[in-house]
Amino acid sequence: MLRGRLTESGKRGLVLISPPFAYALLLLAVPLATILLFSFWTQDYLTIDTTFTFSNYTEAFGDPLYMALLRRSLLIAGAVTVVTVLLAFPIAYFVSFHVQPSRKSLWLFLITIPFWTSYLIRVFLWKVILGYNGVLNSSLIGVGLIDEPLSFILYNANAVVITLAHAFAPFAILPIFVALEKIDRSLLEASLDLGETRVTTFLRVTLPLAMPGVVAAVLIVFIPTIGDYVTPRLVGGPDGLMIANMIQTQFLKLNNAPMGATLAILAMLSVTAVSLVFIWLNRRWLRGPK
Repeated sequence: MLRGRLTESGKRGLVLISPPFAYALLLLAVPLATILLFSFWTQDYLTIDTTFTFSNYTEAFGDPLYMALLRRSLLIAGAVTVVTVLLAFPIAYFVSFHVQPSRKSLWLFLITIPFWTSYLIRVFLWKVILGYNGVLNSSLIGVGLIDEPLSFILYNANAVVITLAHAFAPFAILPIFVALEKIDRSLLEASLDLGETRVTTFLRVTLPLAMPGVVAAVLIVFIPTIGDYVTPRLVGGPDGLMIANMIQTQFLKLNNAPMGATLAILAMLSVTAVSLVFIWLNRRWLRGPK
């Protein structure tokens, strides 16, 4: 009888998970498998040769352009992640610890306001702000801080980092805020009562307890950033293009879907490797010396 109940329960569970499982399979697993399969084929204009080959990977590793774009993408994504998380943590900390509970919802509402506008509009706004005759340069010249417009803040990697850091700021603030909200305030009071200063209490109690939110923020920002191609195209210039721009070029302009698929696989593997290393280092740091 118990076995019959378990079987019935298992059937109900299977019915419940089947729709989302089929959804994930069709929209995630199948496209990824297709991209992986394409990376082992070749294409001559519109003709795809399905003969299994590693020539695309050989070309990708042998061409310095592809590897340079991949390294630049990892560096830009890393810089965006560092800048975003470092700027997001104080905001999340302030809202969690210094804003009255009745007003926290209002602050979170204000943080999410950038989502109300199109991503493209935000990118174009930064283009206007950072332009040679844009708002920033005009303001600096107006107050006498510079004599001529700054040329290093647009159409390079710096502009990409600034724009993406702003675009992904709410994605970093919210998980950190949630982690800080879960911290038991009595632990902080106990640390102060035992003689720790506010700085050491933050480093030894608050920050370790908030690390799940920090890790989530890092991954949420780093993973999609390396695949962004709109921002580098609009504000990056030749020195700010990333691997996603080359993938787009291979698929849409060069009619070389297998090479585009190969670069996409290499980018995904790079992101996975970096993310796993970060998670391992974080766990080792939280575990501390033995």
